[in-house]
Amino acid sequence: MYASPQSIFVIIPCFNEASVIKDTVAGVLEKGYNVVVVDDASTDETRQRLQGLPIHYLRHRINLGQGAALQTGLDHALQNGAEFLITFDADGQHLPGDIAGMVEEMEVKKVDIIFGSRFLKGSASTVPSGRKWLLKMARFVNYFFSGILLSDAHNGFRCLSRKAAEKIRLRENRMAHASEILIQVARLKLTYAEYPVNIHYTAYSMAKGQGNRHGLRILFELILYKLFR
Repeated sequence: MYASPQSIFVIIPCFNEASVIKDTVAGVLEKGYNVVVVDDASTDETRQRLQGLPIHYLRHRINLGQGAALQTGLDHALQNGAEFLITFDADGQHLPGDIAGMVEEMEVKKVDIIFGSRFLKGSASTVPSGRKWLLKMARFVNYFFSGILLSDAHNGFRCLSRKAAEKIRLRENRMAHASEILIQVARLKLTYAEYPVNIHYTAYSMAKGQGNRHGLRILFELILYKLFR
């Protein structure tokens, strides 16, 4: 990797992740990256678990959703000189060791955004069978709305260049922001590539993950986004 770790900001939106947030953040800090935690009005001990850690801690007064938390984190990272901006889940399923490869892929391919994929060669992710069909359906939903067909869908692990982060503005506060990013990438004519990442599924992350009902809700939010934006 050619980029300095200090030019890389890892944005971690969280809501009631007290049981895992400290371990997630510590793993990223060990790599020397800047960490921006956006606490989306947690009601548990998330804030207390992070006390004393050398991070940028931001907090929403009311719960606005993951899309809004990501936009808050992206804005803050840009204001503090970020050149590479990583979106990273708080539940511990993403591996900090994959960040360097994503940034290097961006530098080598000279693209604006790198999307993490669980389905490219090189990924050791074992996606639960019940989730595979939902992700396959989501790929084509994304394609229908954006014209971009990725190998993975709704993977929260991404790398944005400063240029991309300055241009993308998330208006969909909830989970449909993942598809909204694709729509904006297409509209803004940003260049992109995919990179194999390893997802570490745990009972905790699966319990908080996207079930079938949640997937239908995302589809509904997308339709509203297309109709009224």
